[in-house]
Amino acid sequence: MARKLKTTIFQSLQPLSLPKLPPVKVPPAAEILWAIIGLILTISGTLLEAFVPSPPWSWLQQGTVEAYSLGVTCQVGAVLLVGCLGGKNAAAISQVAYLLLGLTWFNVFTQGGGIDYVLNPRFGYLLGFVPGAWVCGFLAFRLPVRLEYLALSCLMGLLSIHAIGMSYLAIANSFSWSMIGAPSFPQSLLTYSLAPLPGQLAVICAVAVVSFALRHVMFY
Repeated sequence: MARKLKTTIFQSLQPLSLPKLPPVKVPPAAEILWAIIGLILTISGTLLEAFVPSPPWSWLQQGTVEAYSLGVTCQVGAVLLVGCLGGKNAAAISQVAYLLLGLTWFNVFTQGGGIDYVLNPRFGYLLGFVPGAWVCGFLAFRLPVRLEYLALSCLMGLLSIHAIGMSYLAIANSFSWSMIGAPSFPQSLLTYSLAPLPGQLAVICAVAVVSFALRHVMFY
């Protein structure tokens, strides 16, 4: 009896594991399509500011629907949306293409483009788009298609982006790189990670809802 009770207690103390499905295979043609869509969405999201509408109960009182800025663009949302809909390969490829475009030919980054952008304090976060998109796409197609798991996938992707971005800032600070317009290291973390985080969390909530709806009408 005591041994059985001990076994039951031990099993209850085991760490909980997330439910996991066999990996869903995204057709190669769909991966290519989503990679292209992801590139277009990321470029477009760089130019679009994220807004949230006023509460519905205030619409009648004010006679209009007001929009409040979240202080961030839709760029990160676009990165994670492609991960939720196209999978890890398409999402990562789209972000590699985005980086190559920005570093070579086109001014598709927030403050332009070109090879000199590697000295911009934001560049580490752009590098983080690749692993962030991959992580989000990996989890989104390994966990059940439920709203909370898609939100978790987006959150893990967002944390990956910030981890790479903060690491880039830390390395630059350690080697005393002359970064363009970079404040002190603590101020950089506040400006590029902590300040936009609330708005980005609101954006990934919207991404989770949109991807949840679209995943139920997709054929894979």
